Amino acid sequence: MNSEPTRSALAYRWRNAALAPIVHPQLQALDELLGIARQKTELLANTRHFVAGRPANHALLTGSRGTGKSSLVKAMLSEFGQHGLRLVEVPAHELTDLPDIVAPLRERAERFILYVDDFSVQANDPALAALKAALDGGIEEAPDNVLIYATSNRRHLMPEFKHENDEYRFQEGELHPGESSEEKIALSERFGLWLSFPPFNQEQFLDAVRLHLRRLGCEIWNEEVEKAALRWALGRASRSGRVAMQFARDFAARAAD
Repeated sequence: MNSEPTRSALAYRWRNAALAPIVHPQLQALDELLGIARQKTELLANTRHFVAGRPANHALLTGSRGTGKSSLVKAMLSEFGQHGLRLVEVPAHELTDLPDIVAPLRERAERFILYVDDFSVQANDPALAALKAALDGGIEEAPDNVLIYATSNRRHLMPEFKHENDEYRFQEGELHPGESSEEKIALSERFGLWLSFPPFNQEQFLDAVRLHLRRLGCEIWNEEVEKAALRWALGRASRSGRVAMQFARDFAARAAD
């Protein structure tokens, strides 16, 4: 199958060893992402530099689930798609195909972000070696029109185990991690831009609920709705943008009955 990207598509998915155009890409509006102002500013700046042909860094977005990591990456396509940015979704388990993914992109005029969502690997995963080579560069020079933006719920991308605490040691009064922890930290540090997404506080969560209700055409907001939203979050043990959207959908649908 031909892996050459079509020139009309804004986004692609790497599937069956080929770049498949996404006919209806999700164009996330940047101003609809609340509670992550600092993260938006930094990723916007990095992406703007990249699209302009200036130096830019690979980016790692880590933190709590549902706080906007994936949505923020998708929002870059909305902001810069008209300026030549393209998004290529790459499943984490197919990172071993990175050389084949990048090959048809190298000579293109567009700027490509390889988007790896929910990335986590085991220490012996072949995808780990492929990612390290892509981030640090192997024998082949990395193309200047391709970046990797990865999201992960894990701070160091790989599982962390209790026995690794035994490897920590004191040296001249300072605490140093062991070899296993060092390897995991080193992988994360290969990303030049590292953005952390903490859990939403209560007010951020309620702001997100109000936003999603307005988007759904529901203008109802009072103390009872607020309490219902907080109960919804408590039942899911999570205050996040995703949970806020789920509550808003449920409430708006019931309100329309």
